[in-house]
Amino acid sequence: MRDARAIPCLLLRDGGLYKTTRFGDAGYVGDPINTARIFSDKQVDELVLLDIDASGEGRGPDLAAIASVAEECFAPLCYGGGIRSVEDMHAVYSVGVEKVSLNALAVARPETVTEGAARFGTQSVVVSIDVKDGEVVTHGATRRTGLDPVEHARDMAARGAGEILLTAVDREGTGAGFDLDLVRSVTGAVNVPVIAHGGAGSIEDLGAAVREGGASAVAAGSLFVYIGPHRAVLITYPEERQLEEIVG
Repeated sequence: MRDARAIPCLLLRDGGLYKTTRFGDAGYVGDPINTARIFSDKQVDELVLLDIDASGEGRGPDLAAIASVAEECFAPLCYGGGIRSVEDMHAVYSVGVEKVSLNALAVARPETVTEGAARFGTQSVVVSIDVKDGEVVTHGATRRTGLDPVEHARDMAARGAGEILLTAVDREGTGAGFDLDLVRSVTGAVNVPVIAHGGAGSIEDLGAAVREGGASAVAAGSLFVYIGPHRAVLITYPEERQLEEIVG
């Protein structure tokens, strides 16, 4: 049995799935329901679904869209985007989602992490930390917070977060490899699992995040939805044998 998970990270926008580079230049990938079905058929460890516009547009989660994906997803599903309260978290869980990821809300109202963990269990609460130029950013990396990512991660874990989804904004979508220094700094500071995200260009990069960065899981978008130098869309996922060899 592998200890480390490999997780496709899907970005939801206007009812479709998109892939970004450094949180910009979004390109259409496909239909979220069909994509979730394909990944389920490939027996992925988990899926992360992030609505990349919800918080910036000041709206809550699209429960109908989330429910449609959850119906096709037989792996644990984590959703993030537009969560404004513990009540929003409850609404998302109620449509079949196992984990909710908090990003901007965890910065604006960190007590929500504690409230959510007490009500739903720490295993159901993920805090997503986006990092740009050494600083925590929110709202699609458009708002600076002044927070140090290591200190923020330590605070979120202490407040009850069951996992940290750590994204290096400047690596996201580039295939340049994970920011291993960032990953190490956070994994060394918290006693909860850290999901490394942003920069995976090969399954060897996934292994590096686990072995060298100390990550408990690795998340990727481009690696699992594109193929070849021209980035043709192809939903893919490594075979279990490959994952056992690479991420252990």
